[in-house]
Amino acid sequence: MLVEMVIDGMDVPEDGTARDAVADLLGRIADGDQIAFAELYDSLSSRVFGLILRVLVNRSQSEEVLQEVFLEIWQSADRFAPNKGQGRSWVMTIAHRRAVDRVRASQSSADRDVRAGLKDIGVAHDSVAEQVELGIEGEKVVEALSGLSEPQREAIVLAYYGGYSQNEIAVLVGAPLGTVKTRMRDGLIRLRSLMGVTA
Repeated sequence: MLVEMVIDGMDVPEDGTARDAVADLLGRIADGDQIAFAELYDSLSSRVFGLILRVLVNRSQSEEVLQEVFLEIWQSADRFAPNKGQGRSWVMTIAHRRAVDRVRASQSSADRDVRAGLKDIGVAHDSVAEQVELGIEGEKVVEALSGLSEPQREAIVLAYYGGYSQNEIAVLVGAPLGTVKTRMRDGLIRLRSLMGVTA
């Protein structure tokens, strides 16, 4: 009676002839045999995962790629050609290719992020233009403020540049709150008109 030993995915009977157990499983998987697929997964998943992890280093990405590898094996087992190599080598080649593809995709994504970041750095020059624009607007506001009455200008400057509330302005200028509100309302209407703003 023959005693078989399983060595590295190979069934080696006592008589020295070798039969590729993984190739046999792949043939059965090509025929839709789910039990064969489970056997293949049980026998090779840890080894495949180890290879992927060495390439990717990241454990969660390696787990994702492991799933992709076995999905590809399930879908393309019929493409395995036993006359061209060992079944285990075919599986490990798929795993290595998938892992390298993931590294390239990650690198490509990182490169895109860097390029986008460099574009954003170029936009920083636009902030200079924005500051100039604000400066010009500021000059227009200062010029328009000179067209207001002194009490209106004082109330608006204290509110918008000083950060004071209407109650605080009333105390500072010694005027009733209602008067301060009227000065601010009338002053803002006049300011809009002088600056050509339509509301």
